[in-house]
Amino acid sequence: MTATNNSGQPSPDGATDGRNHPGLTTDQLKQAYYDMLLIRRFEEKAGQLYGMGLIGGFCHLYIGQEAVVVGLQMAQKDGDKVITSYRDHGQMLAAGMDPRGVMAELTGRATGLSHGKGGSMHMFSREKNFYGGHGIVGAQVALGIGLAFANQYRGTDEVSITYFGEGASNQGQVYESFNLAALHKLPCVFVIENNRYGMGTSVERASASKALWKNGEPWGIPGKQVDGMDVEAVNAAAKEAIAHCRAGKGPYLLEMSTYRYRGHSMSDPAKYRQRSEVDEIRQKHDPIDHVRNLLKAAGVEDTDFKEMETKVKEIVADATEFAKTSPEPDPSELFTDVLVGE
Repeated sequence: MTATNNSGQPSPDGATDGRNHPGLTTDQLKQAYYDMLLIRRFEEKAGQLYGMGLIGGFCHLYIGQEAVVVGLQMAQKDGDKVITSYRDHGQMLAAGMDPRGVMAELTGRATGLSHGKGGSMHMFSREKNFYGGHGIVGAQVALGIGLAFANQYRGTDEVSITYFGEGASNQGQVYESFNLAALHKLPCVFVIENNRYGMGTSVERASASKALWKNGEPWGIPGKQVDGMDVEAVNAAAKEAIAHCRAGKGPYLLEMSTYRYRGHSMSDPAKYRQRSEVDEIRQKHDPIDHVRNLLKAAGVEDTDFKEMETKVKEIVADATEFAKTSPEPDPSELFTDVLVGE
């Protein structure tokens, strides 16, 4: 039987049926819509700035995957830690980091969150408990269980949310992290963002395991596959996983079946997949359209959508102007934040 999401459309990769979970309230759905729309418009603008030469280096956009981070963030509490890979702008915004600071970092300005020295893949916020995007594939998973160990050591009930892609899911350090997390019952939610393509290679061709949510079974780590295009399904699964960790039962693994609309990075023309495949996902499974349809069914007026869209547009425009006009780092910054071992 084909699983479906709340819109009645088939869920990607046979993910968990979105109907089998408690839904969000109308106010929560409005907040989810706004948060996802902000990520979508911010990333679209980042793509434009990259094309104009105002953003250099690598730039990996989150367009299409917005429901994953928004649904998870809504299930967290203050103090929970987040760490992720280089596809990190969406996580930053969902964590409440300043869009101005994120965009200024993308353009390499002194006002950026890493003072213009980290770029797209290396931004952090201790204030928001966001422990960075990381460019080495899978490396953040070992750091994520370190955050979970710190929570456990301090005697808090805080949880570490550790994101990685399906392309990283078979890395040796990931399995080492599973072992340690299970051995010490660390409060870590492992989140595989399965967007189907690791760079230019389909997961079907790259992974012998076709059910990534079962990858933690040898260590007794429970897992679940979720429709990552349905924010309600994501939120329900996130609540379950986080509650498991807070109760001291050890780690939990979530495989989010999602999809990225753009290439792996801005330099990727994505010729390894048919345009019709992308169009079908956009038309039938778009996470933002899905929430918009739910809100319309709940009686939300077009004026409410226009108000949210106008506010998002203003925030992105302000962040863009700030990023364009902020000063570049002074050359002396090359010698700051450098640690030298004896």
